[in-house]
Amino acid sequence: MTTNKVGRFLAKALFIDIDYRKEHTEPPSSGDTSSSSVETYVEREPTTGEYLSEFKPTVHGFRTYIHSLFPFWAWIFHYNATWLLGDIIAGVTVGFVVIPQGMAYALLAKLPPEYGLYTSFVGFLLYWAFATSKDITIGTVAVMSTIVGNIVIKVQEQNPALAAEDIARALALISGCVLLFIGLIRAGWLVEFIPLIAITSFMTGAAISIGVGQVPALLGITGVNTRAASYEVIIDTLKALPKTKLDAAMGLSALAMLYGIRIVCSFMTKRQPNRKKFWFFLGTLRMAFVILLYILISYLVNRNVKVAKDAKFKILGKVPRGFKHAGAPTINSTILKAIAPDLPLTIIVLILEHIAISKSFGRINNYVINPSQELVAVGFTNVFGPFLGAYPATGSFSRTAIKSKAGVRTPLAGIFTAVIVLLALYALTAVFFYIPSSSLAAIIIHAVGDLITAPNVVFQFWETSPIEVVIFFAGVLLTIFTNIENGIYLTITSSLALLLWRHLKSHGAFLGRVNIYRTTSDLLAHKEAYGPGSEDRKAREAFLPINHHDGSNPQIEVESPYPGVFIYRFSEGFTYLNQQHYMDELVAHAQHIARPTKLDRFAKLGDRPWNDPGPRRGQQLNLEDNRPILRAIILDFSSVNHVDVTSMQGLVDVRNQLDRYAAPEAVEWHFAAINNRWTKRALTTAGFGYISTDRVRARSHWQPVYSFAAVGDTPSRDPKTGDVEAQDEIQPVGEKQHESFPGKLSTVHGQNRPYFHIDVPAAVESAISGIETKLSQVSSVSSQDVHTAELDAKSG
Repeated sequence: MTTNKVGRFLAKALFIDIDYRKEHTEPPSSGDTSSSSVETYVEREPTTGEYLSEFKPTVHGFRTYIHSLFPFWAWIFHYNATWLLGDIIAGVTVGFVVIPQGMAYALLAKLPPEYGLYTSFVGFLLYWAFATSKDITIGTVAVMSTIVGNIVIKVQEQNPALAAEDIARALALISGCVLLFIGLIRAGWLVEFIPLIAITSFMTGAAISIGVGQVPALLGITGVNTRAASYEVIIDTLKALPKTKLDAAMGLSALAMLYGIRIVCSFMTKRQPNRKKFWFFLGTLRMAFVILLYILISYLVNRNVKVAKDAKFKILGKVPRGFKHAGAPTINSTILKAIAPDLPLTIIVLILEHIAISKSFGRINNYVINPSQELVAVGFTNVFGPFLGAYPATGSFSRTAIKSKAGVRTPLAGIFTAVIVLLALYALTAVFFYIPSSSLAAIIIHAVGDLITAPNVVFQFWETSPIEVVIFFAGVLLTIFTNIENGIYLTITSSLALLLWRHLKSHGAFLGRVNIYRTTSDLLAHKEAYGPGSEDRKAREAFLPINHHDGSNPQIEVESPYPGVFIYRFSEGFTYLNQQHYMDELVAHAQHIARPTKLDRFAKLGDRPWNDPGPRRGQQLNLEDNRPILRAIILDFSSVNHVDVTSMQGLVDVRNQLDRYAAPEAVEWHFAAINNRWTKRALTTAGFGYISTDRVRARSHWQPVYSFAAVGDTPSRDPKTGDVEAQDEIQPVGEKQHESFPGKLSTVHGQNRPYFHIDVPAAVESAISGIETKLSQVSSVSSQDVHTAELDAKSG
């Protein structure tokens, strides 16, 4: 079936007439528009084949896809000594940070500490080959580790025989496969469904929950369920304060030292700007300094201890050397059934943390990340990692910030971090035996503290969108009083519901005309650009909402462009969700401002509809309604990109409704700033954009007004700015106006679509021109009738 037949089929389904498409493709002549100066342009509708061709696979497209899977090919051959030095410094710096963090976060996941080192090593080793971000670091993170720990506890309650390591590795493998699939099919756009407010709420709630859960370990308190709701952990910890042990001295002092070093380094950075790098690296390595100091203290106190449980305070204990747990992860039906309910949460958190962090640092450092490719990187890391003993890994905010500030030059810096982690696994495991557990708790609390959204940021959210701040606090409070999972789901679903509500309840705007005046200083400053005589150009037309809901000055009087002409602007698209709201608003306003063309259109009382019963019995119908009749409606489509069958049917129904209201006159429908060819096709299929055959026969006065622009090799120069590209004031042809444009002219929109206009002023001009032409012709006919009647009277 051809495109034309499809269009006619849809037109019949919508009860519209499309004969004019073939009968009127040439515009009526207007002014001096000889063929030598004006070209005819007939707009062609897009076809289904043209649309499908955009998705046709090509050899070039396949090569581009394969190349995009390995972004390092774009920069690896430009690698140089300067880049190498920057990557070594940044990689080694992050390596000293990730070792204590990795072991601490593994404990959050209910795993032995070495699993944190395995996870960090794999992330740094593999990410660089697939990376589109030079700053991001993949490895253990506090939030993901806490979620893994919660999943391990929940699964072991139902299946005690399953080991925590097997659960964590299976979770990483399955979630990695899902992320890898999403990335390979280039569906990274899914991350756009997670708004910033959901991310910040989730990070804040999770940070508070994790920090509160580490307080008992910081104080050496046992017997507190740190996986319960945060408020319960706080209450139980306060009750157990008398049970505080010597661990508190190691934990609290370590926490105070971490914050003390950071404060001093920040202060000295401001006092000594010339030594900024020195103080930065000193502050960055504070975790390594603190953990080494407390390892030394612990060794001096517990040097004769052979078993960790005999120590004066709780210590980490034996950490196996090398990759003792390497091998294929255990995957069977029992594990899959056990972890299946928690896979969505795991996948969401992996995506949320990594993409949010990589986008943020991409903007800071002036590069653009590819979300789909980043999911490939995270997915491949989590697929390969479990074979070396890793659990789910994603981007880390704190280590990414350190890496960025350390002057990283390329993603290859991760290799040098992996070398540091590898050395720790083979050379420092004996030292790890003496790490105080309370000091690791201090490191966790110190790290997650940076994830809490600052009050000034929340205040910025409030100034931007108050209702989203309600969602933010709702997510944080729900996380504190229940768990992290509920907080994530609440913020994401609430944000999507808010988006749908705003779209569903979209309010359009009725526009009116105002005159905008330029200042004298502006005229003088731009006199050369505007040309001679510009002193007289003191005003231009603008169109503002008549109710000033856009914040414009309410003292400015906004007037109707012409009696009976209405301009309506859509605010948030035009789809099946909001079309009813738009159309109801449009009809109500049009019928309130404009009167029916025939006031006594119902001969009998019984002929009137129930919703327009007219005057009460004994009263006369008011035939002195001073409102104008409805003549034209101009729709501003600047915010509309796509339409659907429902919205088009709604527009057709309203056109028919207003035609009956304005009968015997017909309402003209003009459209301004249509941005999409498929939207034009939908409108013309519904009978808009041109005047129908019946109306052409009934309206010989019709004279379309087109917007013309220069075409060909000779560029036209804007008389105001001198810019050959700026053509914002395109004039209609007539009275030699086209002579200011060198070369040939052609219409901006097709001459077979005279009711599609380049902007609102052009649409208003066209509508008014048609109305005034008709009124002048009606007046002329009336005068001729009067003159004929006078002659008949004289001859009689």
